[in-house]
Amino acid sequence: MLDIFEDSPEYKLRKAAPFKPPTVTLAELRAGIPKHLYQKSTLKGFYYFLRDVTCLVVMNRFGCLIDPVVKSALHAGHNIALVNTLKYAAWCFYLHWQGVIFAGLWCLGHEAGHGTLSDCSIINNTLGFILHTFLLTPYYAWRSTHHAHHRATMSVERDENYVPRTRIDYQLPAEGTSTIWDYHEVFEDTPIYTLLRMLLMQAIGMQFYFLTNAMGSPMYPPGTNHFNPSSPLFKPHERNGIIASNVGLSVMASLLYVCTSKLGVMSFILHYFIPYILANHWIVMLTYLHHSDPTIPHYRAKQWTYLRGALATVDRPFLGWAGRFFLHNVSHDHISHHLNSSIPFYNQPQATEHIKMILGGDYNYDSTNTFRALYRTFTECCFIEDEGDIVFYKNKDGKASRHLAHDALENVPRLAF
Repeated sequence: MLDIFEDSPEYKLRKAAPFKPPTVTLAELRAGIPKHLYQKSTLKGFYYFLRDVTCLVVMNRFGCLIDPVVKSALHAGHNIALVNTLKYAAWCFYLHWQGVIFAGLWCLGHEAGHGTLSDCSIINNTLGFILHTFLLTPYYAWRSTHHAHHRATMSVERDENYVPRTRIDYQLPAEGTSTIWDYHEVFEDTPIYTLLRMLLMQAIGMQFYFLTNAMGSPMYPPGTNHFNPSSPLFKPHERNGIIASNVGLSVMASLLYVCTSKLGVMSFILHYFIPYILANHWIVMLTYLHHSDPTIPHYRAKQWTYLRGALATVDRPFLGWAGRFFLHNVSHDHISHHLNSSIPFYNQPQATEHIKMILGGDYNYDSTNTFRALYRTFTECCFIEDEGDIVFYKNKDGKASRHLAHDALENVPRLAF
């Protein structure tokens, strides 16, 4: 039981090993993946869409039956304490699994954004737009910045998501002159304050990112957001899509308002709002852990390549079988997804097995309990240095968990994209 508070063996081994950039080439990796894994099936795409929507409807129906069944049981004279206990257990069951199902719908919309539900872009964008709009995500705006993230993963200068802040950003003294107290003054928090910050990020982190570009690239000016068609995040030809996303969100917000007016605020909170917040929690958690880890490098321009960035993420058994089934392998096979985002998610497990054989020790996996990994990342991934072509996060004591091998920079990038 105490293992959930421990780092995994894979993490400990990676942390202890000095880092050298992988020497495998993108051509070698892609040649090792059978061509049939790239094939997309519109029929399968619709199957997964209908399967997920069916799960949503069935679970919602379950939630709608809880209070009537409880009233009937109380009317029949059953033990009040027992009935109320079962009622709260049923609501907890519903809220948890509906939150996971909501997150699964978002992940399926993510796959549509990558064009993996069908060979037809109209089908992909239609399904993705429906799924993300239902979850109040601006589909076309998100798709644009997410594709930019894939093109520049783990690049300090160009990545779009979870870009680390530097020593200068926190106005810390130079490395040679700073003391542990300088770091603690900036990063030392009480456990309760740390917990509150984590809860805030998990609850509204995605919305805050859309509204303010928080943890996005610092190259954009203040006020950058995902709702302004003229935002520097987007190219001129993407502006109609941004407008369409905003219109969709307005329609969805109006539908939620009408439903709340007819069914009541409590019904809205239980059947949509809490599952929505829980879905945001899962989505922020998994995306944060994909690209924020004390043992994984960030690269500056001289050492960054598309391949190095794609390999600088971590596969995790997020939510176990439920992550496989509902979240469509998004965390279990994230490295393969970054290497080959055009491979449909249902073929990614096979692609991962081929990639693991080629990468060997350069394959990053971590079976650490995800809540332990979240706390570890939140407290240890504080900042990076302003200098260095390959850098690792440093903690609140100003120390990195991993270091470069003495000959790490002798590896010249083979492929820039």
